[in-house]
Amino acid sequence: MHRNAMLPRSVVDPAMRGLSWSANHSKLWFAVAGGLVLRKGPSRRAALRGVAAIGATSAVTNLLAKRLLPRRRPATHLLPTHRRVGSPPASSSFPSGHAASAAAFTTAVTMESPLLGAAVLPVAAAVAYSRVHVGVHWPTDVVFGAAIGCGVGLATRWWWPVRPAEPGWARPSQHVAALPDGNGLAVLVNPASGDADEDPSATVSELWPAAKVLRPDPKADLVEQLHRELDAAGDDVRALAVAGGDGTVAAAASAAAVRGLPLAVVPAGTLNHFARDLGVTSAQDSARALTAGSAVRVDLGSVGVDDRPDRWFVNTASLGGYPDMVRLREKWQPRWGKWPAAAAALLRVLAKAEPIDVRIDGVHRKIWLLFVGATGYQPKGFAPTWRPRLDDGVLDIRYIRADLPLSRLRCAFAALTGALINSRTYVQQEQKATHVEVLSEPVALACDGEVVEPGRDFRFTSRDEVLRVYRPEDAVTS
Repeated sequence: MHRNAMLPRSVVDPAMRGLSWSANHSKLWFAVAGGLVLRKGPSRRAALRGVAAIGATSAVTNLLAKRLLPRRRPATHLLPTHRRVGSPPASSSFPSGHAASAAAFTTAVTMESPLLGAAVLPVAAAVAYSRVHVGVHWPTDVVFGAAIGCGVGLATRWWWPVRPAEPGWARPSQHVAALPDGNGLAVLVNPASGDADEDPSATVSELWPAAKVLRPDPKADLVEQLHRELDAAGDDVRALAVAGGDGTVAAAASAAAVRGLPLAVVPAGTLNHFARDLGVTSAQDSARALTAGSAVRVDLGSVGVDDRPDRWFVNTASLGGYPDMVRLREKWQPRWGKWPAAAAALLRVLAKAEPIDVRIDGVHRKIWLLFVGATGYQPKGFAPTWRPRLDDGVLDIRYIRADLPLSRLRCAFAALTGALINSRTYVQQEQKATHVEVLSEPVALACDGEVVEPGRDFRFTSRDEVLRVYRPEDAVTS
């Protein structure tokens, strides 16, 4: 600190004072997060994770470390007047909250986007050093504060796993049609999906001018309509494409799988779960795959309800309160972030849910909700988000038991502490098929976000590599 005080006067002095002031109460990092959150994808996830990391770090440093390890601040008279801050803090010097928050935010941002993390790192380092430069912290305060921040930032993985950048792995398919201008392609376009102000029809027509464009009839069953349209087209259709949300994609996938047609997916919905897992982020990705004739084989799930025909799903099916949980999570996610919103949604659903009396593969259970994934999902727990493989040949079955003492309370506590995978109230299995018999009143089934007619007998099956989907070659991982 004596050596610091002896540094000659320079333009760095007011810059360090201003930077240190801007980071008071993490104002600087909240401003950076406000800019990052405006852009979807890794940028928005980085902002939300960064804010969550700052909140946790502030609690650790201010409520625990500063109270348990009090330390005097450096003597103000050591510094010349032009270097001092206007109102020196009176709290414990150890550890540095500024350094902790800077390190936590940078670590969290880097986990979601290494490029953004590299841009934020120099600013964070400058903020940490500024606390020594203006004389309010010892160097060891900054070092330990940064260590706490890094540790808390990394610990957010426990509750909020990092989604990998790579798409789900799937086995490449052979002999799919290359249709660069859309000749031989039928495209189902749902203008009601996603943003109401954006109709993907213009993009589809521009990319595939020779394609046959189909539009859903809101008064007809979409799968039946597709089959009628494809029957009328005959052998002229060599591939099917779909521009819409996951519900529309599921209908097109069902028709394509039954007819043995390859499917191209244009992400035009709100969340585009299937397209993201596939590694298709834009219509241009699908166009490149169609031009090259590049495709992979993926699994689908099917469910037979009572005596009705099987229904196909590309992502998930669910019983009980799970559809309500997803709806609430998506409603609160823009304001709170995905994982806090998911935890709050689970608590809300559990608080109001009624148990369902069922037999699962012959075993009698009472459950709050049941989730079935078309393939294995990650992470394990209450908010499955991505799939490492699209062709693993199993269903991901998860449910929360209601037949254990204090099951709701135990499940909520486990979810909030990130330990749901170890709770007896939570059951997860991966198997080829499962049979669920509802012993109480009929319950509704949700498939890829679409709620279908209630039933009592549900037969879920994994359809191994039943669908060929166009995907650019550079998106395929090993």
